[in-house]
Amino acid sequence: MAVHLHASIAATMAISTEDREFFVTLGERIAALRRAHEVSQVQLAEVLGVSQQTLQSYEVGRRRIPVSALPTVARTLSVSLEELFGEGQQATRSKRVPVPKWQQ
Repeated sequence: MAVHLHASIAATMAISTEDREFFVTLGERIAALRRAHEVSQVQLAEVLGVSQQTLQSYEVGRRRIPVSALPTVARTLSVSLEELFGEGQQATRSKRVPVPKWQQ
């Protein structure tokens, strides 16, 4: 019985290919932003309360970064959560984004 329970838990914790790609891309973005802001892996790891090896695992997508850590990452790298997720880049690339009246 314990074997079935353990196998069931492992099955529910599996990550899809799409999710894996998301975390790899997010990790790459975090690494690029970290380097652009001249923050070392050790420095960002200290802020997050994790080891440098754990941060490296986040950046290469070997481990999923906890959602609760994302605001701290964004704040430390002086970017918005949208920019951290790459949303700001997409919005600025698009030529057909309607401009709010208050910005006109």
